Amino acid sequence: MDDRYQYLLLMAGCLAITLPLEFVLRARVYRRPVRLLAALIPVVAIFVVWDVVGIIRDHWSYSQAYTTGILLPLMVPLEELVFFVVIPICGLLTYEAVGTVLGWVRRRSLRDA
Repeated sequence: MDDRYQYLLLMAGCLAITLPLEFVLRARVYRRPVRLLAALIPVVAIFVVWDVVGIIRDHWSYSQAYTTGILLPLMVPLEELVFFVVIPICGLLTYEAVGTVLGWVRRRSLRDA
């Protein structure tokens, strides 16, 4: 396997692992795209700015061995943008799934009381 795609494959794996939460635990993250975008846009904007500042100030860099070499404007690697989108989506899926399970537990405990 080409090492340059490991990071993107890891992000795809994160999405694949959390995707069942949408259907099995009714997370309803992908089914509400406007809410998803409203949650993602500020997060992505803030962290891309943070990343650009870090790159410009030479606080960090990215290994060419583990990135595709595709750079977005202001020298941000594609993998960074993908990370800033994928990880919040996975977090939202998890949060909504936990909320669903807690709702089930709450309703069951009320019913059994």
